Amino acid sequence: MANGRTLTHDAKPDKLVEKGTAVTRVIDVIDALDRITGGRVVKGTGHVNRGTSPFVVTKSSNIPGKAITETPGLVFGDVDAVVTKLGVSMTLTESQLELCCALGIDGVVCHHPIADAANSGGVPLKNYLSLYGISVFELHEAFHGLHPGLSFIHGHKVFRVDIAYGGVPGNIVNVGKALPEVRTLGDIVRRLREFSGIEDEMSLLETEREVRRSSAIQETNACTGPVILNGNEETPVGTILHIFPHTGFTVKHLEQVLSEHPDIDTVLVSISRVKPDHPLVSAAREKGLGFICGNTHAMEIFENGLPLAFALQELLPGVEVVVLRERVTATPLSEAGNSLIRDYGKQMAKTYLIPDRR
Repeated sequence: MANGRTLTHDAKPDKLVEKGTAVTRVIDVIDALDRITGGRVVKGTGHVNRGTSPFVVTKSSNIPGKAITETPGLVFGDVDAVVTKLGVSMTLTESQLELCCALGIDGVVCHHPIADAANSGGVPLKNYLSLYGISVFELHEAFHGLHPGLSFIHGHKVFRVDIAYGGVPGNIVNVGKALPEVRTLGDIVRRLREFSGIEDEMSLLETEREVRRSSAIQETNACTGPVILNGNEETPVGTILHIFPHTGFTVKHLEQVLSEHPDIDTVLVSISRVKPDHPLVSAAREKGLGFICGNTHAMEIFENGLPLAFALQELLPGVEVVVLRERVTATPLSEAGNSLIRDYGKQMAKTYLIPDRR
């Protein structure tokens, strides 16, 4: 029983359908997410307010007014609303909301937490979502550690996972053994480029440069491929420490995990990366460890998004599932847009933004 409505299972026990109809509703999406996460989805504001779920986490950098509380499950929407087309996203943006409206997408499952105004073009989230009839869900910490895909793509099999290393929520640490076919840092680089389709991304970028007549356009995936920061392509790989530096992993944490797993010979960072002069790189160099930057956040829609999307499609067969992937480019100001829109920008700036105030 869910909200007074009886749910039943079809021939495949993992698929939830509403009795007597093929209609899928928001409550069914919630149930599917709860099944995928093993019961980590919160069911109502009571769990949020009482702090009874370890996956309801408030995160803050102590920047005034910018804290966010993650609430895995339904963020906005009526549990009885019908869902026909479900988008899977990493980070919700106003561009995604506009695309959802245009394509008739009435539900979006986001990996990252959703914040008022920040994820909705600077206006109250409820206003935007109500206008377009979109229900939204989030998971984040509730999804972490559910599958070994990021480690597999990066060439190792995990034997230890900690999603709050050092007592820091979200400070994920994976320790694993290199796969048989992965013997060197170069093997990891080649594996990542193949899984990520870097050659396709480069071809797409070259096409865009030709169409827009700008050879200087850059794009995230093309600029953030795997890179070795200590060692070389022939450096052997055995036991890999896989970390995510933006989550708060420090040199102190590195020393601690090395004491727990002294056979670690390689440090691999992904989702975010570090610069060559970062303290973690220096510490790894001092300890004789290989150090490699793997995929960035730009590829997480494939690494985490695709497993989630395929799971939702399996559990909700009556819903069309689409992947919402954003592609970010950087273009020199002198080449941005066409000549007409550039002239417009110059005129607005000159006339209204930097007027002669003498």
